Amino acid sequence: MSKVIVYSSDYCPYCSRAKHLLASKGVAFEEVKVDGKPQVRAEMAQKAGRTSVPQIWIGATHVGGCDDLFALERAGKLDALLAA
Repeated sequence: MSKVIVYSSDYCPYCSRAKHLLASKGVAFEEVKVDGKPQVRAEMAQKAGRTSVPQIWIGATHVGGCDDLFALERAGKLDALLAA
């Protein structure tokens, strides 16, 4: 199973939705919180090209945010990406 990294914030409803979807699939993920950590947020923004959270990586693939994760699920592509 691919390593999953989720950059998130404590009070972000989209972060909660994304983490809930992953947890419901039994996916263990590394959560990197950006709250009060401008350096960590800057690293995330540089890697993702986006400043919003969540930002999600599955293996080497930058999935994007919560809407992108759910779009993969609706398209039936999330499980294959997680299994790669």
